[in-house]
Amino acid sequence: MMWNRNRFKSKSWFSLSLLFIVTFFAPLLIHGCFFQPNNVLKSLKVGITNWPGFDIAVYAQEAELFKNRGLEVEFVRFQNGSDAARAMLRGSVDAAFEALWDVTQVDPGNDRPVFVLVTNISSGSDGIVTQSEFTSLEDLKGKKIGAKLGTVNHLILLEALKLHNLKPTDVEIVDISNEAAVQKMQEGLLDAAVVWEPLLSSTAQDIKGNIVYTTKDVDSLVIDGLATRSETLANKKEELTQFILTWFDLMAALESQPHDVFNIVGQKLEQNPESFASDYAGLKKGDIDMNQRMFEPQGRLTQAMKEITEMLREDPRHGRTIREDVEINGDPITSAIEKWTT
Repeated sequence: MMWNRNRFKSKSWFSLSLLFIVTFFAPLLIHGCFFQPNNVLKSLKVGITNWPGFDIAVYAQEAELFKNRGLEVEFVRFQNGSDAARAMLRGSVDAAFEALWDVTQVDPGNDRPVFVLVTNISSGSDGIVTQSEFTSLEDLKGKKIGAKLGTVNHLILLEALKLHNLKPTDVEIVDISNEAAVQKMQEGLLDAAVVWEPLLSSTAQDIKGNIVYTTKDVDSLVIDGLATRSETLANKKEELTQFILTWFDLMAALESQPHDVFNIVGQKLEQNPESFASDYAGLKKGDIDMNQRMFEPQGRLTQAMKEITEMLREDPRHGRTIREDVEINGDPITSAIEKWTT
């Protein structure tokens, strides 16, 4: 019997090739390293502004906490919360770190804003500094106070006035930015100013003035968090839940190893770690306990929304349109807490 050598070679080559393919790819398939959808990181683009309660998230990125939860997060920096909120509502970013106050005033768009996470509440980081002759908030009746209308500084002032039974019209608001207010205080052109730390303390020291109010005096409405829009929540609910899960990981790291967290964030922001830690100390952190309280049915967030709306209506000098359609949605929080605690 005659062998067909070419046919034999062809079969042999085919067998060897098949053996190679099986040998090479089988382990990959067995260990889930090939064509494994779970290894593909899901993406989320998040707007962020300079604020310790938001900047702390830099640690989650640098320590790869997001990646550990299967998420690739891109932070997009904005100069102010209003710009970030507009970008979020227009779909340029998937979500944005925002003050609840700013979300209630974001420009109308094709969708409605949804608040899904509380990152922090001001508790001493913001306040009112006065010239040396004024020792109480009541002393400021009829006086000039620097505060940018429509911003969180405006809210801080309204909150302080309400606490001391003063009306918004009892004071003259000079519509200027935080830094400009500090400059005018140093020049003696303002009686008081709403300022955040570290400028609050340093200004009081420089002008030998007084701090007559801080957000530590109340259960403050200066509530910061993560906002998205309803369409994004519907399409990227899993990604947002993963983001919140990672936020809880971050809060746990902040509790167990604060020195490491502040060092890494400080280095990344080119800021002294001790200075950043000091700035962050004036905030109540948005951990699981806080978010449960805030998002419970008819809880603090719902109440805060009503109070903020009332304050905006009582002092229309801000000239902003008040949104009536802001949604407080606790579904991602509930899902994240269930996953984090199991």
